[in-house]
Amino acid sequence: MTTTGHDRTQLANVAKQAKDILQKEALTVVADKGYYKGEEGVACVANGITPIMPKCLTSGNKANGLFDKRHFVYDPKSNTYQCPAGELLIERFRSFEAGKHLITYWSSNCKNCTLKSSCTTSDQRRVKRWENEAILDQMQTRLESMPDAMKIR
Repeated sequence: MTTTGHDRTQLANVAKQAKDILQKEALTVVADKGYYKGEEGVACVANGITPIMPKCLTSGNKANGLFDKRHFVYDPKSNTYQCPAGELLIERFRSFEAGKHLITYWSSNCKNCTLKSSCTTSDQRRVKRWENEAILDQMQTRLESMPDAMKIR
């Protein structure tokens, strides 16, 4: 039970309580987008809880007819993204924003790209990656491998 007006900060807490009550070493939880907050997914994993929940995309690019982050494929081995045009976006700098450590990537070839008008209105398309984003990617991958999970929930 909570008096919070939304569920975004409740997943780890509620899941931890359920795990303790059930006396389980590990627990898998399925939640809808209303519970989505990256920090909550990370906290679940830290507590031996496997979260399955849709990854929320907050960028307005899709609504503006531009590629969104889903169109950029991350390669953890090379720590790069590949854009829809096949160019590599490399790590350019790291920052700390809104309490999160972020890595920013971009390609030097955006200026001459034939897909630029579908990608960005800026000089380069920049993609930011949170230091814990791999956990969120895994959460989304688990959901995609279980197409009925949200119905069963």
